[in-house]
Amino acid sequence: MWMSLDGFIAGPDDDVGRGLGRGGERLHASLEDEHGEAGSHRPPGPSGEIFDEAMATGAVVVGRRTFDLAGRWNGDHHGVPIFVPTRGKPPAPASALVNYVTDGVESAMSQAKQAAGDANVLVHGADLARSCLRAGVLDELEIGLVHVLLGGGRPLFVDLARQTELELIRVVDAPGVTYLRFRVMA
Repeated sequence: MWMSLDGFIAGPDDDVGRGLGRGGERLHASLEDEHGEAGSHRPPGPSGEIFDEAMATGAVVVGRRTFDLAGRWNGDHHGVPIFVPTRGKPPAPASALVNYVTDGVESAMSQAKQAAGDANVLVHGADLARSCLRAGVLDELEIGLVHVLLGGGRPLFVDLARQTELELIRVVDAPGVTYLRFRVMA
């Protein structure tokens, strides 16, 4: 997940049509290819290596709000199963890859880990990441710490309700962003 130095994963007023909020597109600038186009190709350098790792994951667990704001990725996120924890009656899946899970984040993560096999599971969404931390089902965190202060928006770490110890296991510097990988200790 990409986060500003002041702890936001989206700028203010994130909504449909502006999923990263006002000014939030700066958070994903490291994903631009050599032509300055975001999301179209692999970015160069160390950000490209991090991108490759994300695309090597075997499943995705995504929060319902994030999934909807992202246009449900047209039913496909790099060709792997997508698990969406949701309350109430889920909508019709966008494709055979989309699985709505109504019995909690623990079940969604368990299903995603089973589907991923030996590969990692990619987690999208601030609310979902916090829910996974609270439930104890998140093994590692990778934060792309973007060298910007947004001054407001959607915070990643808020209302966790308990202290969580993390072990720093990797640091990768890239232009405009520092990638930090942590092991969740409990």
